[in-house]
Amino acid sequence: MNTRIFLPALLAAALASAQPAAPDAAPAKPDNPPATAAEAKTEMQKWIEATDAQWQAQLPPLSYRVARQAATEIAFTGEYDKNHADGIYRCICCDTALYDSKTKFESGTGWPSFWQPISALNVVKSSDNTLGMSRDAIACRRCDAHLGHVFDDGPKPTGLRYCMNSVALHFTARA
Repeated sequence: MNTRIFLPALLAAALASAQPAAPDAAPAKPDNPPATAAEAKTEMQKWIEATDAQWQAQLPPLSYRVARQAATEIAFTGEYDKNHADGIYRCICCDTALYDSKTKFESGTGWPSFWQPISALNVVKSSDNTLGMSRDAIACRRCDAHLGHVFDDGPKPTGLRYCMNSVALHFTARA
């Protein structure tokens, strides 16, 4: 079954080289980045199709289970729970900038926690009623990767705790 997703040019090129394109596949994205904000916004609205097999080929097994199947990594086992370096946390699937380390805080939950995303446009919130509880799931807006959940018990100034799975993220240190 195909999952409708949005990917940057780099990922699209990697997926295209991994498997032959279907006759009705979306056109490849250009190699040159957009020059203006308007062009970037237009580029962000382009979607391509990727199969579960393509995601499995791209992601480590646990990242695939969390990001593509909405699983959760075990608390206190994630790479970024205790990371205090300065930088940006990005989506493991599509490289979208999601959280700045300046908004990260120690929640004591065993997962990296942030009081706000870099931009509300980069994440989407949806209801999650699994495991016998009602929560708000957070996903990457560009590729629909499950990232974690948001709760209303965070610190000021937002009062929110974006509780993310380390395996759904990758960290890029600031230069």
